[in-house]
Amino acid sequence: MTTTQKDRARAFHALHHGGRILVLPNAWDAASARIFELAGAPAVATTSSGLAASLGYPDGERIPCELVLGAVRRITATVAIPLSVDFERGYAESPAQVAANVQAVIDAGAVGINLEDGSSPPDLLCAKIAAARESAGRAGVELFINARTDVYLRDLAVDGDAVAEVGRRAGRYRAAGCDGLFVPGLSDGSEIEAIAAAIRPLPLNVMLVPGLPSNERLHRLGVRRLSAGSAIAQAALARVGRLADDLLAGRAEELFADSADYGEINRLFDAA
Repeated sequence: MTTTQKDRARAFHALHHGGRILVLPNAWDAASARIFELAGAPAVATTSSGLAASLGYPDGERIPCELVLGAVRRITATVAIPLSVDFERGYAESPAQVAANVQAVIDAGAVGINLEDGSSPPDLLCAKIAAARESAGRAGVELFINARTDVYLRDLAVDGDAVAEVGRRAGRYRAAGCDGLFVPGLSDGSEIEAIAAAIRPLPLNVMLVPGLPSNERLHRLGVRRLSAGSAIAQAALARVGRLADDLLAGRAEELFADSADYGEINRLFDAA
């Protein structure tokens, strides 16, 4: 029995409203996505930073949108679980072009996206969310639109009240058609709880950072989705750097200390 994109979209929505927090690892290519799937992840997302780096670009929409779409197509051809795409600001300023880009993401097999406000006025993200929602409606896919607000990352709070600013933006983004709210940089337990209550019924998504409360406590505080962000990709690249240093210094033992079997790697993609 095959799982259709519409089935994956419905399943992805449901994962945000279950009895436990959705822990979402962020992949940077098909291999990492497949590893996450085999580890038991019920869904996977991309990391814009890790994906861009894997193709030789810095983060921040410096990578051409078509290369992002190519990576999405490769991932959805490799895994059966739902995929959400870190789509930054939609790879366009114009909401009409964002709508076209979102249509391409859906055509590539994804069932969720993140769209962020960055330092732009909330009005612009509202327009982009509405345009993305229209694209999803035309495609007949219940695309999960996760509105990311950078209030904490960019210190955008009015009068220093970040909780209130996030609540204001959340109300506007929800009215525009988003399905969830992502607040990277949020880590304080009391602020997490206040924001989760203020934006309900939108599910709150936070990003993994050092010192974050446990998954169980996060769920009690109202968090419904925990994203790894670029953390796994960064750790993997740091490991590669250390192994390269060892190799060039004549120390190769660590290369074989924790290495995947060649045949095992090939078997990751037998289904694909």
